[in-house]
Amino acid sequence: MGKGLLIIVSAPAGCGKDTVIEKLISGCSDIYYSVSATTRPMRKGELDGKSYYFISHGRFKEMIDSNDLLEYAEYVGNYYGTPKSPVLENMSAGKDVVLKIEVEGAKNVKNLFSDCVLIFLLPPSFQELERRLRLRGTEDEFAIASRILKAREEIKEVYGYDYAVVNDDLETAVDEIKSIIKAEKLSVKRGVKSIE
Repeated sequence: MGKGLLIIVSAPAGCGKDTVIEKLISGCSDIYYSVSATTRPMRKGELDGKSYYFISHGRFKEMIDSNDLLEYAEYVGNYYGTPKSPVLENMSAGKDVVLKIEVEGAKNVKNLFSDCVLIFLLPPSFQELERRLRLRGTEDEFAIASRILKAREEIKEVYGYDYAVVNDDLETAVDEIKSIIKAEKLSVKRGVKSIE
C-alpha cells in the first residue's frame, strides 16, 4: 500500500466547500477529512470535532508553540489551523487526506508537501456568492461585505493552484474532484507500477 494523496480544497466563504467535501467523503473509507481547529465562534448547525475543533485563542497559541499544527493562518480576525498528527498518520496508512484550508495555509502546506494536490473551488459568479452568503443567515451586512471583498482577493490566487472547479452544481463539482484524484493517482510523476 502506497502513501495517500494530500488534497487541499480552498474557496472563498459561501462557495460550498463544506457541502462539496461532505459529499466527496461520504461512503469513502479511503479518504480522511482533516478537521481544522479554529478560534472563531461555532455557527448554528456546526459540531465541535466534526465541523471544526472550536478552541480558545490561548489553546491555539499553545498548539503553535508546541509545533502541533501543519499550517495555520489568521482569516477575518480568527485563527484556523490543521492539526499535524492525524494528517501524517492517515497518509502513512495509505488514505488520501483532504484539507479544507484557505489560500495562505495552502501555500504553507505546498512548501512542506510539494506533491500535494491544490484544488480551488470557485463560485459561479460574485452575485451567486453574495446570495449564498445571505442565505446562510449567519452574518450581518458588514461581515458579508468583508467576505465578498476577501473573496475577490482570494480568487486572484487561483493560478497558484493545480485545478479549478466551479461549484455551480454539487454533483458535477464532486465528480470533477473525484476525477482529479483519480488522474493524480495515475500520474507518471507519482511513479509507474512495475509491469514485470
